[in-house]
Parts: sequence; C-alpha cells; structure tokens
Amino acid sequence: MIRLISCLIVVAALPLPAAVEPGIDVLKSQNFAPLEGRRVGLVTNQTGVDSAGTKTRVILRKARNVELVALYSPEHGIDGTVSAGKYVASRKDPLTGLTVHSLYGPTRKPTPEMLKGIDVLVYDMQDIGARSYTYVSTMGKCMEACGEMKIPFVVLDRPNPLGGLRVEGPGIEEKWRSFVGQFPVPYVHGMTVGELAKMANARGWNGSRCNLTVVPMRGWTREMTWSRTGLRWVQTSPNIPRSTSVPYYVATGIFGSLEGAALDVGIGTDAPFQMAGKSGMNPGAFSSAVRESGLRGVGVEPYKREDFGGARLSVTAESEANLAAINVHLLAATQKLAKAGIFARHRDPDQIFWKIYGSTAIRTQIEKGVSAALIVAGWQPFIESFKAARQNYLLY
Repeated sequence: MIRLISCLIVVAALPLPAAVEPGIDVLKSQNFAPLEGRRVGLVTNQTGVDSAGTKTRVILRKARNVELVALYSPEHGIDGTVSAGKYVASRKDPLTGLTVHSLYGPTRKPTPEMLKGIDVLVYDMQDIGARSYTYVSTMGKCMEACGEMKIPFVVLDRPNPLGGLRVEGPGIEEKWRSFVGQFPVPYVHGMTVGELAKMANARGWNGSRCNLTVVPMRGWTREMTWSRTGLRWVQTSPNIPRSTSVPYYVATGIFGSLEGAALDVGIGTDAPFQMAGKSGMNPGAFSSAVRESGLRGVGVEPYKREDFGGARLSVTAESEANLAAINVHLLAATQKLAKAGIFARHRDPDQIFWKIYGSTAIRTQIEKGVSAALIVAGWQPFIESFKAARQNYLLY
C-alpha cells in the first residue's frame, strides 16, 4: 500500500502536457518538411519557444535538414528586455552565433541586404491580440519585403491570449495607420497571428502579397484564453510580464497613450496597466465616476501613488466586460473631473493617441459629454462587418 501511494505521488507530480501545441511543435513533428534543405531566416524573440520551453532559434539551429542563417528581432529586442519605443541595435546572438538584424532601429522592414542569402523567412513570436502591439506590425513589414523579394514567408502559429471570440474596440481610419496600427482591424481582433497573416495577405494590406504558409497549432479552439492552453507564459515585453497582464493592456493602453495629459496606468510598478489615474486626481471621486459611467464586469478600487490618483482595476481575459470599452469609460471619467480638458494640450495631428485609437472623433465625443456607452455602440457596425469578413481566414 505504501509503495502504491508513493507511485501515485510521483505520477501526480509529473507535469501535464500542454493542451495546445504551437506551430513550432507541429513543425518539429513534420521533421521541418516545409523548410527542408533551405537557408532560413527567423523573425523571433524570447517568446519563440516550443511547448517545452526550448527556443525556436535553438531548435532550427540544431535541425539537421535546415540551415538557419540569420535572425531578425522586433521592438524590445531578441531577448525582450529593451524598453518600449527604444531603438534596438543589431548584434550577434550568443545562443546561435548568428547575426540578429534589428527591425526596430533604422528600418522596420527587412532590407534586401538583410534578406540576402536566405531562401525562406520564418516568423515565430507570441502576440497579445491587440492592434497596437507592434509584433504583428513587424510581421506585416516582413511579409511586404518577402513579397517584393519573392521569398516565401512562413508563420508558426500561436494562441491569441484573449481567445478567438472576443472582438472589440474601434476600427482605424486609413490616415492613422502606422506601426502601432498596421492593419485595419478592431482594436481587439480575436485572430491568431497566422489568421491575421492570411487575411492581410489576401486583402493586400501589406502592399506586396507574399507566398505565405501558415503552420497551424494543434489543440487550440476559439474559446481558449491563455489559462486554458496549458502553455507556460514567456514575458512578451517588459510591461507584459504575465499572461494576466494582457487584458489590462487592452483595458488601459489607449487611455495611457494620451501623452501630455499627466495620466498613469501603473508603468514602473509591479502591476503595469492595472491602474488608471491622473496627476492631482481624487481617487475616491474618480473611482465613483468610473462606476457610475455604467461599466460592468470590472472591479474598481481607489488608489494613490505619488501625485497620481485614480482607480485600480480588476479584470480577466474571461471577464464579461468589453475590455477595449474600459478605456472610454476612463477617459470620460477623467474629463468629467479634470480642471482642464484632457485634450487641451493635444493639438498635434501626428500624436500617438490618434494612431492607437484610430480616429480623432473621440475627442469631440468626450468633450461634448457623449456617454461611453454611446461611443462604444458606434464601434459595432465595423465590428460586425469585420467579423463577417474574417470568416474566410479562420483556421480554428
């Protein structure tokens, strides 16, 4: 009996296999057939790992029938440690000995010289499902370059941490498309990187179409948020340390991008994007204003740090709340209590807020006191048309 109990304890202590196999696992199971005999370039960072945590660049470097010859890194660098918005330098990768070409420095699109000597370019990075997260913009620029150079492009698919059912937020007007809003999709698009690549390529969003192959996952279904995948989270960037950080980024990322308004979203704390406030704001009054705005499915508690006051939020990827809509409720509450209008110092037509939100219309709406609910309702026609259009490109 004692021996049986001991065996049961050992078995229970063994890690359970992940419910989902990302594209790199599937590629390995195919013995790298799509890449066999080719010189490969890899767009990746610290999130490019298989389900056991082994880095994709190490896997491809060791594969006998593949020749990995070059690496390319996005914003935050190949190790994900460079701060947001800071240029990334090209350098040698100590793990593989290969040159890592920066795609967040003098250029964001691979140059012909960078692509010289490769037969195929592979993309393997973890996205978070929000339009403004620049990893998918890097993917778009790489697809464009591959289309122009007639180089095949392969996407190793990965889960959308928010699942594939949540589609929320404003669209983006053509004039505001940029590297923080590369694709004309809702702020939360509910697609995997492979699905987004298929849609972008078919619709010509990257300019030049490329010869695209997507290696799909096994085991992922659209209702799966990250916690249901069984995969280990790898910090995607300095301010997304945990999978639970993702819904907060969506909830306050637009709000926090209003530069010059002295806003706070918790950057620099152990809870990035989980706070929303303003310099000089009364925490109790702000929290009450957010609750009274009609926000549902979100915990709201007063907080104060240094000169900032506001609300600390509580939300998950599974929450019934419209995550993107939280930004509008926060903006409306701030406008209501601020001594001066929150847009007063924001007359620069190129400012980052318009590029992330996708339109300047929200300024007029907020300043006129249009309710958050009415603003959010205005997103719905585009969301419905997008959901119908994306059906042709869904893999799961």
